[in-house]
Amino acid sequence: MNSLAPPMGLIAELTHRCPLQCAYCSNPLEMVRPAEELSTAEWLSVIDQAADIGVLQLHLTGGEPMARRDLAQIITHAATAGLYTNLITSGVLLSDTAMADLLDAGIDHIQLSFQEASAELGDKFGGYRGGHAKKLEAAARIRAAGLSLTTNFVIHRQNIAHLDAMIALGEALGSDRIEIAHVQYYGWALKNRDALLPTRPQLVGANACVAAARERLAGRTVIDYVVPDYYAKRPKACMGGWGNRFIHLLPSGRALPCHAAESIPSLTFASVRETSLAAIWNEDPAFARFRGTDWMSEPCQSCDRREIDWGGCRCQALALAGDAAATDPACALSSAHAVLEAITAAEPADLPLFPRRLQL
Repeated sequence: MNSLAPPMGLIAELTHRCPLQCAYCSNPLEMVRPAEELSTAEWLSVIDQAADIGVLQLHLTGGEPMARRDLAQIITHAATAGLYTNLITSGVLLSDTAMADLLDAGIDHIQLSFQEASAELGDKFGGYRGGHAKKLEAAARIRAAGLSLTTNFVIHRQNIAHLDAMIALGEALGSDRIEIAHVQYYGWALKNRDALLPTRPQLVGANACVAAARERLAGRTVIDYVVPDYYAKRPKACMGGWGNRFIHLLPSGRALPCHAAESIPSLTFASVRETSLAAIWNEDPAFARFRGTDWMSEPCQSCDRREIDWGGCRCQALALAGDAAATDPACALSSAHAVLEAITAAEPADLPLFPRRLQL
């Protein structure tokens, strides 16, 4: 067996079930049904395997991970195995009882997602009446418990004008970290791209807003900022590089190098139901396909950034250039960069959002 540096984190999509109906959902069009989800025993086995190969962090996500009734049991097992546990949740199910269960289980950190700064727009974009109020209550419970709080705000053309109010909300809630993430156009979000993609002036304004907030909150609150690739000149290192730092597990147990990797039809991904996590990480051809730099062609192969951005996003290369091995179109050196320029140069239309109504 080849010996590779162990993955830093395991991203565990426990379920695709979710009470929200976000139009920017990046989960795949064909989601995993509850009957196909890994059982409690299977998840506990995966956690043991992750600890054995040197994984340090367990990121619990979905869908809405709190829809799993065995969430506390999974967290307890991970904590016992020595993994740092991070829960990424909408917060709408984080009742007093649920909070107590998470604390008893040994949760280390909670990331709480928001759709907007106001209740009216938050409930509109999340498709969940009363959801924003529940999120505020969840934030108060997290802080009262003494846990570190990260608030996540996903921004797009229809809410980006309120970014300053979102940052102010994160600050008022006592966030140790505020994550501002532009929509990433995969899965369901790609269907709504033309209604979600911000204009260039909006992006410039958002960049300035984040820069000002970082200066104002320096030493108190960290602000992470994820910009849209569609306006980039150089690609970002997707997931820290394909197969370099993370294993992403779907609710069905299929293991991916990144969230959207199943969109590449030429690759077949193994499941932890048939293959060990160690074998997947060290030997699986799908994980090896775009790992490192040997697979790169020009201009990536001779680029001095090849071990910084690791070639960018393979799924985006397939979607926009038609070839998963092509230079990421986010790079100005890509022959397909003009595709992004054409998309961002188009006159924005007032288009409706199509919410993700399938809740499984």
